[in-house]
Amino acid sequence: MLSQDQIERIHAASLRVLAETGVRVDDPALIEQLCREGCRQPAGNVVRIPPEVVARAVALCPRQVKLASLDGRETLLAAGGPSIFWTGNALNLAVDGRIEPLDTARFADLAHVVDGLEYVHAMVSTCLADVPPPIRGLAGMRLIAENCLKHIRPCIYDPREIGGMLEMAQVLLGGRRLAEHPIFSLGYTAISPLHWSVTALGAFRHSSGHGLPMMVNSEPGGGVSAPATLAGELVVGNAEALSGVVICQTLEPGRPLVFNMGFAHVMDMQTTVMRTGGVENALLQAAGARIAAFHGLPSAAWMSTESMLPDAAAAAEHVLTGLMHATAHANIIWGVGNLESTKCMSLEAAVLDNDMAGAILRAQQGIRVDDDTLAVEVIQELGQRSAYLEHPHTLTHFREEYYYPRVFNRRPRGKWEALGARTAAEEAAARVEQLRKLPVRSVVTPPQRQELAAIEGRWREVLA
Repeated sequence: MLSQDQIERIHAASLRVLAETGVRVDDPALIEQLCREGCRQPAGNVVRIPPEVVARAVALCPRQVKLASLDGRETLLAAGGPSIFWTGNALNLAVDGRIEPLDTARFADLAHVVDGLEYVHAMVSTCLADVPPPIRGLAGMRLIAENCLKHIRPCIYDPREIGGMLEMAQVLLGGRRLAEHPIFSLGYTAISPLHWSVTALGAFRHSSGHGLPMMVNSEPGGGVSAPATLAGELVVGNAEALSGVVICQTLEPGRPLVFNMGFAHVMDMQTTVMRTGGVENALLQAAGARIAAFHGLPSAAWMSTESMLPDAAAAAEHVLTGLMHATAHANIIWGVGNLESTKCMSLEAAVLDNDMAGAILRAQQGIRVDDDTLAVEVIQELGQRSAYLEHPHTLTHFREEYYYPRVFNRRPRGKWEALGARTAAEEAAARVEQLRKLPVRSVVTPPQRQELAAIEGRWREVLA
């Protein structure tokens, strides 16, 4: 996708942009800190960042980022490592061809269903319609903890609510240190081009000092907030993410960071829609993962679609982007369940995406070649006999070698027709109902529920 020379040229161009053009930083106190680190303030809120400051900040970042789930599982993210899949953020829920606001009841149901999707690692909170904006992330964190066992990824609507999130984490951890058991992580995005807002900087500042993993996001829009050329857009995205790394390491040296150039888009010049599922997204975000690996840092990307329904177009674009990201070894692939340019979530789409994620992860594993898998002795033993089905070698290996989806059809026509001749979307809807009937899994005890509700209520009053 990108040669080493091409990556180095993109990086050199980004360093030039940071040193000569700079980034806007809407925090005078932080600007003073950055200048003490070697940055320069030519005028206003613009900060120019020399290459040596960038290199020093990148060197401070841990090479691995640990994420913990509520059920005790831990995942280590590292450049070039395997991929994991997360859900996405959204405003609405797709229901029977229409959209409804994502409120707390619908989100709790969504979290419960997602908990049963074996290839989804983390649950991302959404824009809860019936919760005041300053505590939407806090409420989302509580609802995730109460309805599933995945890693928690709250979204931030007011940086001050992070204080409540840290309190909730201590309740859930029962005295264990958050830095050692990061059951939740955060992230925020630059305003492209080259601008860190008060909200973004507040998110970085209020979450510093705890060893909490932070995803530093760039989100350039090709043809609007970045050049229309993909290479030029990568220059802007790399510069934005690098400047975020400098800011985070200035606030908390050694903080674990995910270097995310995987939210890059291009504007469709025919419709003015920012594409999320196009081939350009696949190229940009897979390239972003390669650039993150060049820096030695974990990466992220987002698979999505412009489709309004969990239809063939949605499936095609999710596979296109998801597989490209996994091929480039993006560590975190967002977007399970996303439709409508990430503005909408769908339970049926999430179930279908789970099947796709499983297949993509199997493809990422590749083909193991050793004496056992080459099976020369078995081939010699059986010769020209088609007797592999009952051979112990087959019984030993078929589960690990072959992937078995949950809803994609693998039956002959007769059995498929006997079971109702259902489409993949209809199979997904049926599985949603099956998952809904499962008991809610949660580590939250009744006393902890009361504590979480009290924390949310207290911060609701503080931030009202």
